[in-house]
Amino acid sequence: MSYSCSPSRRVFATGLGAALAAGLAAPALAQVPQLSDPVITETVPRNASGFRTHNWRPYFSSLRNGAILVDTRSRALHFWSEDAKVYKLYPTSIPMTEGMTRRGRTQVIRMVEGPSWTATPNMRRRYPHWPAHIPPGPSNPLGTHALYLTWEYYRIHGTQDPRKIGRRSSSGCFGLYNESIAELYGLAKLGTQVMVV
Repeated sequence: MSYSCSPSRRVFATGLGAALAAGLAAPALAQVPQLSDPVITETVPRNASGFRTHNWRPYFSSLRNGAILVDTRSRALHFWSEDAKVYKLYPTSIPMTEGMTRRGRTQVIRMVEGPSWTATPNMRRRYPHWPAHIPPGPSNPLGTHALYLTWEYYRIHGTQDPRKIGRRSSSGCFGLYNESIAELYGLAKLGTQVMVV
């Protein structure tokens, strides 16, 4: 199965607010799509207190090209630079269900500042009322930056809805605060190793 990250009503409301502030006419506003999020039945609060540092050695044989570890249990993303002088720990969102969660090894194959969002085939079937594509900007669910992985439809990216961070809230991707993904984007490179556990 393939999943990607999903937009939220808040993202579109933010875009609508920006449009109102810019003084757009009412007919243009009527075209803003209205999305409803999938129902999230999680009762566990954000897991910020569960963060713990990791050593890279149990997960990677070397730090060649740097390394990213996504720990779905603690909902944290760890980054080590190739020379091991930089270590970063970020809170992250994780997929809504185990069925949407892919684990194992992959790597960064593409890096985009100002990414656009496209619904996956599975999303189009599950949520036919969602738009097929959202260009870069304040309404984009991928936030300001995205790291594309070798796994089709999977990314590490920002979000326009910070409430999602630290929760089971994505359709497969791993989301960071926009400030965090901007920093990670500056540290990672093509070929950075990624492991999801």
